[in-house]
Amino acid sequence: MEDNCKNCGTLITGNFCSNCGQKKYKRIDKKYLIDELQYTVLHTNKGLLHTLKKLIKNPGKTAREFVDGNRVNHYKPILLVFLLSTISAFVMYKVIGMGELMDRFYIESKTPFASQQKNLMTWMSNYIPFIMLLGIPFFALITKIAFRKWGHNYYEHFVMNAFFLSLYTTFNIIIIYPITYFLKNNALLFMILSNVLMHIGSIILLIWFFRGFYQEKDKTYTTLRALLSYGIFLVLYVGISIIGVIIGIIYLISTGADLQQFAQ
Repeated sequence: MEDNCKNCGTLITGNFCSNCGQKKYKRIDKKYLIDELQYTVLHTNKGLLHTLKKLIKNPGKTAREFVDGNRVNHYKPILLVFLLSTISAFVMYKVIGMGELMDRFYIESKTPFASQQKNLMTWMSNYIPFIMLLGIPFFALITKIAFRKWGHNYYEHFVMNAFFLSLYTTFNIIIIYPITYFLKNNALLFMILSNVLMHIGSIILLIWFFRGFYQEKDKTYTTLRALLSYGIFLVLYVGISIIGVIIGIIYLISTGADLQQFAQ
């Protein structure tokens, strides 16, 4: 039965408008709400589970499929980052007890400016999902530089890195957190081991991801490019950290603070 679209007025001959994509008019009743609820829940779960399964099996190929246009069954990559980072933060701070571990770590290690570092980490822990999202443009720029002239623009690298961060977060939830959970009684060993595992894991995942994404390229060359992207990240990370420390010290001096007191 034909009808005009209630949104744009185009004649609808099927279930959806060929111009704007809106569903054919159907009066809202009990069946309508039940159908919408079932579609929303089942479609979301199907897309999420489908994407996670493919991401774990072959992350680079999964991201490439999405970038190349095969998107209907995939969960939205940016939303996936937000969801997984939220789960990661919950596990990290509510299950493992990262806040208490950081307290003990800074006390046991006698790290300079321990109190300030703890406060910064505590603040960041409250906004992990948003920090992860804000990091995507930064990481996209790095991989765009490392893989320049390989046929993908900055925005496609944005999507790539959303998939990679989803993979990295899943890796932490499935592997890193269970391993380090049993070390939480030793804060110093916990922090050191978790950082080492995360850095080693990042390198392995980067190589695996981009070798899967660029399957048509030479594997050795792709590996070197992935390592280059990690090297660029480390250089920028160290540089930004140093600048941050210098700015912090200058600020403390300008306020007349006793640096020796803060360093204790």
